[in-house]
Amino acid sequence: MSIKSDLKKDGIEVTQKLDTLKINSIAKNIASKLCQTFPSYGLNENELFIKLSRLDMYKAKMPEGMAEANYYYKNTSIYFNEHIPEEDMEEFAIHECIHYLQEVKDKRNYLLKMGLCDYTEFKIYGLGLNEAAVQLMSSKVIGIPKDYVKYFGISFETTSPSYYPLECCLVNQLAFITGEDILFKSTLNSDDYFKIKFSELTSQKAFMSIQNAIDDILFAEEDIIKLNNKIALTDDRNKKVDDMVKKIDDLKEKIRVTFLRTQNLIVSSYFDKAFLSITNLEELETFRKKLYDMKSYLGFAEGYTFFNDYYVEKMSQLEHKYNILENGGIETAIYTQPKHESKIMTLFRTIKKLLLGKSSQTDHTQ
Repeated sequence: MSIKSDLKKDGIEVTQKLDTLKINSIAKNIASKLCQTFPSYGLNENELFIKLSRLDMYKAKMPEGMAEANYYYKNTSIYFNEHIPEEDMEEFAIHECIHYLQEVKDKRNYLLKMGLCDYTEFKIYGLGLNEAAVQLMSSKVIGIPKDYVKYFGISFETTSPSYYPLECCLVNQLAFITGEDILFKSTLNSDDYFKIKFSELTSQKAFMSIQNAIDDILFAEEDIIKLNNKIALTDDRNKKVDDMVKKIDDLKEKIRVTFLRTQNLIVSSYFDKAFLSITNLEELETFRKKLYDMKSYLGFAEGYTFFNDYYVEKMSQLEHKYNILENGGIETAIYTQPKHESKIMTLFRTIKKLLLGKSSQTDHTQ
């Protein structure tokens, strides 16, 4: 299939090619910002500029709901929605330029890998994971502040309130567990170190389930956009439209359930395994702090109690493990509260009494 056919299939109609001066300006600024944002990643600003300046860039008419910019690897080009002001193009180009830097092709120009996404003959794996990781990197380059949002009844804090917010929330949880640099370096270098590291900290099965679930959320969101576009082209409300509205509601519920189930798996698969490896009081305190900090990375919905229940259970287990470690590793030791309880035990008891609060957030409809 030709590039023209690909573009037509996606509803993209080219209206103007950007001149060399504009492309070089975008390439120069993005190369500089990537090096400034990620100084330890071994990036060379001049080499980045030369590579990015080879991109072709176009303005185009795009269908409603499509990303404001899209990178096409087959012809090494970026297409911008024509309504984007020229001064804002650079911001939208960052995400697509990272995609360009990620791509791994064979000698026939077939795409094999793009960051955390693997392209096989029959299926693509990790598309949602990679899109979210790239968006988190882009948000960091741009310096987008955190914002509280609400999608499909799920409230959370994010640096990507407009692009892949639910996927970014889940991938940000993964980054919290492995370390952000491990995620971003693998994303940029298209290697498997992040996947291997997360699997070591949890399990291979958990990683695959999480990766597939993030893809499911991405594809369900795309289906919602397609259905909304079909409804917008229909003049009269009829049974067919009603069926599409019902389908959209079903997809939203599927996304909500998948998100919360995946979040629960991220939490339990990591902290259950990490708990077993605690051998001293320092590791115990590190575990406690990380579990407490995890809350700020989560999404919450009405009636969601998993994390609160899990947290209280783990705090009780930590008290018991603390007692064992204090008594020389004797599993059957019975805890009796001393007259002057240690600070860490007092902290356990205080934190266990905390309940998950509900914050008022702004709802964003999709």
